[in-house]
Amino acid sequence: MGRRRAPENRDRSAHVHHGPAGAVPAPERPRSPPAPGGAAPGQSAPAAPKKGGKGKFIALGCGLLALLAILVFGGCTVLMVSSSDSSDDAAPAQSVTEEEAPAEEAAADEAVEEDVVEDEAPAEEAEEEAPAKDVPAEFTSALTSAETYSDLMNMSKQAIFDQLTSEFDQFSEEAAQYAIDNIDADWNENALKSAETYSDTLHMSKQGIFDQLTSEYGGQFTEDEAQYAIDNVDADWKENALESAKVYQEEMAMSPDAIHDQLTSEYGGQFTQEEADYAIENL
Repeated sequence: MGRRRAPENRDRSAHVHHGPAGAVPAPERPRSPPAPGGAAPGQSAPAAPKKGGKGKFIALGCGLLALLAILVFGGCTVLMVSSSDSSDDAAPAQSVTEEEAPAEEAAADEAVEEDVVEDEAPAEEAEEEAPAKDVPAEFTSALTSAETYSDLMNMSKQAIFDQLTSEFDQFSEEAAQYAIDNIDADWNENALKSAETYSDTLHMSKQGIFDQLTSEYGGQFTEDEAQYAIDNVDADWKENALESAKVYQEEMAMSPDAIHDQLTSEYGGQFTQEEADYAIENL
Protein backbone atom coordinates (compact mmCIF):
# COMPACT_ATOMS: atom_id res chain seq x y z
CA MET A 1 0.00 0.00 0.00
CA GLY A 2 1.23 3.57 -0.74
CA ARG A 3 2.07 5.97 1.90
CA ARG A 4 -0.59 8.30 3.17
CA ARG A 5 -0.26 11.96 2.56
CA ALA A 6 0.15 14.09 5.63
CA PRO A 7 -2.60 16.62 6.09
CA GLU A 8 -1.59 20.04 5.04
CA ASN A 9 -2.62 22.18 7.90
CA ARG A 10 0.39 24.21 8.04
CA ASP A 11 0.15 27.86 7.59
CA ARG A 12 0.95 28.70 4.04
CA SER A 13 2.71 31.87 5.24
CA ALA A 14 5.41 29.79 6.76
CA HIS A 15 6.53 28.62 3.36
CA VAL A 16 6.53 32.06 1.81
CA HIS A 17 9.97 33.47 1.47
CA HIS A 18 10.04 37.07 2.00
CA GLY A 19 11.73 38.81 -0.81
CA PRO A 20 12.58 42.35 -1.19
CA ALA A 21 10.15 44.80 0.14
CA GLY A 22 7.21 45.45 -2.08
CA ALA A 23 7.82 42.35 -4.13
CA VAL A 24 4.81 40.31 -4.98
CA PRO A 25 5.07 36.81 -3.78
CA ALA A 26 5.19 34.14 -6.55
CA PRO A 27 2.07 32.17 -6.97
CA GLU A 28 1.99 28.82 -5.35
CA ARG A 29 2.44 25.96 -7.78
CA PRO A 30 -0.53 23.67 -7.93
CA ARG A 31 0.10 20.37 -6.47
CA SER A 32 -0.47 17.26 -8.41
CA PRO A 33 -3.21 14.93 -7.21
CA PRO A 34 -2.09 11.82 -5.67
CA ALA A 35 -1.24 9.20 -8.23
CA PRO A 36 -3.24 6.02 -8.32
CA GLY A 37 -1.75 3.12 -6.59
CA GLY A 38 -0.46 5.23 -3.87
CA ALA A 39 2.57 6.68 -5.82
CA ALA A 40 4.50 9.26 -3.98
CA PRO A 41 4.37 12.80 -5.11
CA GLY A 42 6.88 13.56 -7.75
CA GLN A 43 6.89 10.00 -8.96
CA SER A 44 5.31 9.04 -12.24
CA ALA A 45 2.11 7.00 -11.98
CA PRO A 46 2.24 3.46 -13.24
CA ALA A 47 0.79 3.03 -16.72
CA ALA A 48 -2.82 1.73 -16.86
CA PRO A 49 -3.11 -1.78 -18.16
CA LYS A 50 -4.26 -1.98 -21.77
CA LYS A 51 -7.53 -3.75 -22.49
CA GLY A 52 -7.02 -6.87 -24.47
CA GLY A 53 -8.44 -7.51 -28.06
CA LYS A 54 -10.58 -10.37 -26.77
CA GLY A 55 -12.92 -7.95 -25.06
CA LYS A 56 -13.65 -6.13 -28.31
CA PHE A 57 -14.50 -9.35 -30.13
CA ILE A 58 -16.72 -10.53 -27.32
CA ALA A 59 -18.68 -7.23 -27.35
CA LEU A 60 -19.03 -7.39 -31.14
CA GLY A 61 -20.26 -10.98 -30.98
CA CYS A 62 -22.85 -10.11 -28.35
CA GLY A 63 -24.15 -7.28 -30.56
CA LEU A 64 -24.45 -9.59 -33.56
CA LEU A 65 -26.29 -12.19 -31.50
CA ALA A 66 -28.72 -9.52 -30.26
CA LEU A 67 -29.34 -8.33 -33.86
CA LEU A 68 -29.88 -11.91 -35.01
CA ALA A 69 -32.35 -12.49 -32.19
CA ILE A 70 -34.28 -9.37 -33.24
CA LEU A 71 -34.41 -10.53 -36.88
CA VAL A 72 -35.58 -14.02 -35.89
CA PHE A 73 -38.29 -12.59 -33.65
CA GLY A 74 -39.45 -10.22 -36.40
CA GLY A 75 -39.56 -13.08 -38.95
CA CYS A 76 -41.67 -15.21 -36.63
CA THR A 77 -44.04 -12.31 -36.10
CA VAL A 78 -44.45 -11.82 -39.87
CA LEU A 79 -45.08 -15.55 -40.36
CA MET A 80 -47.70 -15.57 -37.63
CA VAL A 81 -49.50 -12.55 -39.16
CA SER A 82 -49.35 -14.08 -42.64
CA SER A 83 -50.69 -17.38 -41.31
CA SER A 84 -53.55 -15.56 -39.57
CA ASP A 85 -54.44 -13.68 -42.78
CA SER A 86 -54.36 -16.89 -44.77
CA SER A 87 -56.69 -18.54 -42.28
CA ASP A 88 -59.04 -15.58 -42.46
CA ASP A 89 -59.02 -15.72 -46.28
CA ALA A 90 -59.54 -19.46 -46.34
CA ALA A 91 -62.51 -19.32 -43.96
CA PRO A 92 -64.85 -17.41 -46.34
CA ALA A 93 -63.78 -19.68 -49.21
CA GLN A 94 -64.68 -22.71 -47.14
CA SER A 95 -67.99 -21.04 -46.22
CA VAL A 96 -68.74 -20.34 -49.89
CA THR A 97 -67.95 -23.95 -50.74
CA GLU A 98 -70.30 -25.13 -48.00
CA GLU A 99 -73.01 -22.80 -49.33
CA GLU A 100 -72.50 -24.05 -52.89
CA ALA A 101 -72.72 -27.67 -51.85
CA PRO A 102 -76.50 -27.61 -51.06
CA ALA A 103 -77.14 -25.76 -54.34
CA GLU A 104 -75.26 -28.42 -56.30
CA GLU A 105 -77.13 -31.15 -54.43
CA ALA A 106 -80.46 -29.42 -55.19
CA ALA A 107 -79.54 -29.14 -58.88
CA ALA A 108 -78.63 -32.82 -58.93
CA ASP A 109 -81.94 -33.72 -57.27
CA GLU A 110 -83.85 -31.64 -59.82
CA ALA A 111 -82.00 -33.34 -62.67
CA VAL A 112 -82.93 -36.74 -61.23
CA GLU A 113 -86.56 -35.66 -60.86
CA GLU A 114 -86.63 -34.43 -64.47
CA ASP A 115 -85.22 -37.74 -65.64
CA VAL A 116 -87.90 -39.54 -63.64
CA VAL A 117 -90.63 -37.33 -65.13
CA GLU A 118 -89.26 -37.85 -68.63
CA ASP A 119 -89.19 -41.57 -68.04
CA GLU A 120 -92.76 -41.51 -66.73
CA ALA A 121 -94.08 -39.37 -69.63
CA PRO A 122 -93.58 -42.03 -72.34
CA ALA A 123 -95.15 -44.58 -70.02
CA GLU A 124 -98.22 -42.36 -69.60
CA GLU A 125 -98.39 -41.77 -73.35
CA ALA A 126 -98.14 -45.48 -73.91
CA GLU A 127 -101.01 -46.04 -71.47
CA GLU A 128 -103.10 -43.44 -73.32
CA GLU A 129 -102.31 -45.02 -76.67
CA ALA A 130 -102.99 -48.52 -75.41
CA PRO A 131 -106.80 -48.22 -75.54
CA ALA A 132 -106.56 -46.94 -79.14
CA LYS A 133 -105.00 -50.25 -80.17
CA ASP A 134 -108.04 -52.05 -78.77
CA VAL A 135 -110.52 -50.00 -80.85
CA PRO A 136 -112.06 -52.11 -83.61
CA ALA A 137 -111.30 -51.15 -87.18
CA GLU A 138 -115.00 -50.47 -87.82
CA PHE A 139 -115.00 -47.78 -85.14
CA THR A 140 -111.97 -45.96 -86.53
CA SER A 141 -113.44 -46.13 -90.06
CA ALA A 142 -116.71 -44.65 -88.81
CA LEU A 143 -114.80 -41.83 -87.17
CA THR A 144 -112.94 -41.09 -90.41
CA SER A 145 -116.21 -40.94 -92.37
CA ALA A 146 -117.80 -38.69 -89.74
CA GLU A 147 -114.88 -36.24 -89.99
CA THR A 148 -115.36 -36.10 -93.76
CA TYR A 149 -119.09 -35.33 -93.46
CA SER A 150 -118.37 -32.61 -90.91
CA ASP A 151 -115.49 -30.94 -92.72
CA LEU A 152 -116.77 -31.10 -96.31
CA MET A 153 -120.56 -31.10 -95.97
CA ASN A 154 -120.95 -29.20 -92.65
CA MET A 155 -123.48 -31.74 -91.44
CA SER A 156 -125.01 -31.80 -87.94
CA LYS A 157 -124.34 -34.38 -85.26
CA GLN A 158 -127.67 -36.16 -85.82
CA ALA A 159 -127.37 -36.04 -89.61
CA ILE A 160 -123.91 -37.64 -89.46
CA PHE A 161 -125.13 -40.39 -87.13
CA ASP A 162 -128.06 -41.15 -89.47
CA GLN A 163 -125.76 -41.15 -92.49
CA LEU A 164 -123.29 -43.54 -90.86
CA THR A 165 -126.04 -46.00 -89.93
CA SER A 166 -127.90 -45.68 -93.24
CA GLU A 167 -127.99 -48.38 -95.92
CA PHE A 168 -125.29 -46.44 -97.74
CA ASP A 169 -122.60 -46.51 -95.02
CA GLN A 170 -123.99 -49.42 -92.98
CA PHE A 171 -121.93 -48.86 -89.83
CA SER A 172 -123.26 -50.34 -86.60
CA GLU A 173 -124.87 -47.96 -84.14
CA GLU A 174 -121.99 -48.59 -81.71
CA ALA A 175 -119.43 -47.58 -84.34
CA ALA A 176 -121.49 -44.51 -85.31
CA GLN A 177 -121.84 -43.45 -81.67
CA TYR A 178 -118.09 -43.89 -81.15
CA ALA A 179 -117.52 -41.57 -84.12
CA ILE A 180 -119.91 -38.92 -82.74
CA ASP A 181 -118.34 -39.09 -79.29
CA ASN A 182 -114.79 -38.69 -80.60
CA ILE A 183 -115.16 -36.32 -83.53
CA ASP A 184 -113.69 -32.84 -83.19
CA ALA A 185 -116.42 -30.62 -84.66
CA ASP A 186 -118.02 -27.23 -83.95
CA TRP A 187 -121.72 -27.81 -84.58
CA ASN A 188 -122.60 -24.10 -84.38
CA GLU A 189 -120.09 -23.35 -87.14
CA ASN A 190 -121.45 -26.22 -89.22
CA ALA A 191 -124.95 -24.75 -88.90
CA LEU A 192 -123.69 -21.30 -89.90
CA LYS A 193 -121.92 -22.62 -92.99
CA SER A 194 -125.05 -24.55 -94.00
CA ALA A 195 -127.12 -21.37 -93.59
CA GLU A 196 -124.69 -19.44 -95.81
CA THR A 197 -125.08 -22.15 -98.49
CA TYR A 198 -128.88 -21.96 -98.33
CA SER A 199 -128.74 -18.18 -98.60
CA ASP A 200 -126.18 -17.90 -101.39
CA THR A 201 -127.35 -20.73 -103.66
CA LEU A 202 -131.08 -21.15 -102.91
CA HIS A 203 -131.81 -17.52 -101.86
CA MET A 204 -133.90 -18.71 -98.95
CA SER A 205 -135.53 -16.44 -96.36
CA LYS A 206 -134.48 -16.19 -92.70
CA GLN A 207 -137.38 -18.33 -91.53
CA GLY A 208 -136.99 -20.76 -94.42
CA ILE A 209 -133.31 -21.31 -93.50
CA PHE A 210 -134.13 -21.81 -89.80
CA ASP A 211 -136.77 -24.42 -90.66
CA GLN A 212 -134.44 -26.18 -93.08
CA LEU A 213 -131.65 -26.35 -90.51
CA THR A 214 -133.90 -27.89 -87.82
CA SER A 215 -135.96 -30.15 -90.12
CA GLU A 216 -135.67 -33.90 -89.57
CA TYR A 217 -135.47 -34.17 -93.35
CA GLY A 218 -132.99 -31.35 -93.62
CA GLY A 219 -130.03 -30.27 -91.54
CA GLN A 220 -131.22 -31.78 -88.24
CA PHE A 221 -129.41 -29.14 -86.20
CA THR A 222 -130.68 -28.20 -82.77
CA GLU A 223 -132.72 -25.00 -82.42
CA ASP A 224 -129.84 -23.33 -80.56
CA GLU A 225 -127.42 -24.18 -83.36
CA ALA A 226 -129.88 -22.95 -85.98
CA GLN A 227 -130.48 -19.70 -84.11
CA TYR A 228 -126.73 -19.15 -83.89
CA ALA A 229 -126.56 -19.51 -87.67
CA ILE A 230 -129.41 -17.04 -88.27
CA ASP A 231 -127.91 -14.48 -85.91
CA ASN A 232 -124.52 -14.62 -87.60
CA VAL A 233 -125.21 -15.25 -91.27
CA ASP A 234 -124.35 -12.39 -93.62
CA ALA A 235 -127.44 -12.19 -95.86
CA ASP A 236 -129.59 -9.55 -97.56
CA TRP A 237 -133.10 -10.92 -97.15
CA LYS A 238 -134.71 -8.44 -99.57
CA GLU A 239 -132.25 -9.42 -102.29
CA ASN A 240 -132.96 -13.07 -101.56
CA ALA A 241 -136.68 -12.37 -102.01
CA LEU A 242 -135.98 -10.63 -105.34
CA GLU A 243 -133.83 -13.51 -106.62
CA SER A 244 -136.54 -16.02 -105.67
CA ALA A 245 -139.19 -13.86 -107.42
CA LYS A 246 -137.10 -13.88 -110.63
CA VAL A 247 -136.97 -17.71 -110.57
CA TYR A 248 -140.76 -17.90 -110.18
CA GLN A 249 -141.23 -15.47 -113.01
CA GLU A 250 -138.68 -16.90 -115.47
CA GLU A 251 -139.02 -20.61 -114.82
CA MET A 252 -142.67 -20.88 -113.72
CA ALA A 253 -144.15 -17.83 -115.55
CA MET A 254 -146.07 -16.78 -112.47
CA SER A 255 -147.89 -13.46 -112.16
CA PRO A 256 -146.74 -10.74 -109.78
CA ASP A 257 -149.57 -11.47 -107.36
CA ALA A 258 -148.90 -15.22 -107.42
CA ILE A 259 -145.21 -14.54 -106.90
CA HIS A 260 -146.00 -12.31 -103.95
CA ASP A 261 -148.19 -15.02 -102.40
CA GLN A 262 -145.55 -17.68 -102.98
CA LEU A 263 -142.86 -15.54 -101.36
CA THR A 264 -144.88 -14.98 -98.18
CA SER A 265 -146.48 -18.45 -97.91
CA GLU A 266 -145.60 -20.55 -94.87
CA TYR A 267 -145.22 -23.46 -97.26
CA GLY A 268 -143.25 -21.39 -99.74
CA GLY A 269 -140.56 -18.75 -99.38
CA GLN A 270 -141.60 -17.52 -95.90
CA PHE A 271 -140.34 -13.98 -96.59
CA THR A 272 -141.88 -11.04 -94.74
CA GLN A 273 -144.46 -8.79 -96.45
CA GLU A 274 -141.87 -6.01 -96.72
CA GLU A 275 -139.33 -8.32 -98.35
CA ALA A 276 -141.95 -9.65 -100.82
CA ASP A 277 -143.06 -6.10 -101.71
CA TYR A 278 -139.44 -5.13 -102.41
CA ALA A 279 -139.12 -8.14 -104.72
CA ILE A 280 -142.26 -7.36 -106.72
CA GLU A 281 -141.33 -3.68 -107.07
CA ASN A 282 -137.89 -4.57 -108.45
CA LEU A 283 -138.77 -7.38 -110.90
